[in-house]
Amino acid sequence: MTPPNSTLPWERLTERSPLAARIAAHTAQAIIERRHREGELITESELADANGASRTPAREAMVQLETWGLVRLAPKKGAIVTAVTPEERRDLLAVRTLFEANVRPDAATADALAEALAANLERQESALTRSDLLDFAGADHGFHSLLIQSSGNSVTMEILDRLGPRLARLTYQVIAEHPERIAVFLSEHRVLARHLADADREHYAELVRAHISAGHADAVTVAP
Repeated sequence: MTPPNSTLPWERLTERSPLAARIAAHTAQAIIERRHREGELITESELADANGASRTPAREAMVQLETWGLVRLAPKKGAIVTAVTPEERRDLLAVRTLFEANVRPDAATADALAEALAANLERQESALTRSDLLDFAGADHGFHSLLIQSSGNSVTMEILDRLGPRLARLTYQVIAEHPERIAVFLSEHRVLARHLADADREHYAELVRAHISAGHADAVTVAP
């Protein structure tokens, strides 16, 4: 089973998840899919009414969305959906590259990692077949999270968990603009998994840098 930190908030919801967590996760999905547009004001009352909730969990959800970097709280108004700027894209990808290019998988967990990556690649293949952009963005995040997680650094994973929705948002925007790139990403992911399994760390690091850089090189920042 994929460890919790390699999933996105809406992927790990259960019936026992707090209402605020469910509201935050579903709203994050809506933002990533641009059902809530950049610059849009979301109010507590709107979130509460849409989810059959009181304002308290709606307010808690807004705080979580701000923690994920998807909204900016506006006192006495609500929350404004953030836009992905070129600077944010550059900085997020630089952090992800740093984390991924330096992974050193533990030989003791190599088989478990290979199995988890294989399952993830199957999910990517399924998302490609169904043209499910959000599911592919989630699978993409899961794949890269598994790579980073293989280094065994819990602090890194805490950071990645917080950045997850923003990173998924970047991927979603790219494949929404360039749907043909889904197949390219999947192919490159297979190559990365193979090099990691073969402990070919030098080529693996080079491929990671090229994969992240080329995949987002001409991404368009969407104006509000």
